[in-house]
Amino acid sequence: MMEQKLVVDALRSATEGVFTMMLGMEVESGTPCTDTDDPGPSNGIIGVIGLAGGWVGTVSFSCSASVACHITSRMLNAKFTEIGEDVLDAVSEITNMIVGGFKTEAETYLGPLGLSIPTVVYGLNFSARTVGKEQWVVVPFTCGDDKFEIKICLTRNRGLPRFPVNAAGHLAAR
Repeated sequence: MMEQKLVVDALRSATEGVFTMMLGMEVESGTPCTDTDDPGPSNGIIGVIGLAGGWVGTVSFSCSASVACHITSRMLNAKFTEIGEDVLDAVSEITNMIVGGFKTEAETYLGPLGLSIPTVVYGLNFSARTVGKEQWVVVPFTCGDDKFEIKICLTRNRGLPRFPVNAAGHLAAR
């Protein structure tokens, strides 16, 4: 069973580290919650990365367009006021760094995890959802007046093949 507190702590640690080290910004995490409902329509940007291994799932970083521009301005030391390739790339990279930091810490109790390449979605009045009714853990953050969320959905990988192993831990002959 996944220990939610450990997952939340790893997400907080990774997010705080990325924002402090890469952006020179202090963030504060709010009270995490769980959600099984499909999200309503969104306006903004979502960065998504899949996880695979003994546990499978998805991690997302979501924020408004103005927050994405602010983060990109800090990251690239230039002024960004509208969404373009640089902002989308920056959100992709921030998502990748946060999930990579999470992965490093979480592997100590979830086992080895692989990451997909980041996907970034931007638009007005769009919805993103996961098939099924898996539970999402939502960790809200604030950075000054800016708000964003990190969400994670993890479930045990029930599709891993079970191969017979011998006493040495090697695949046994069939």
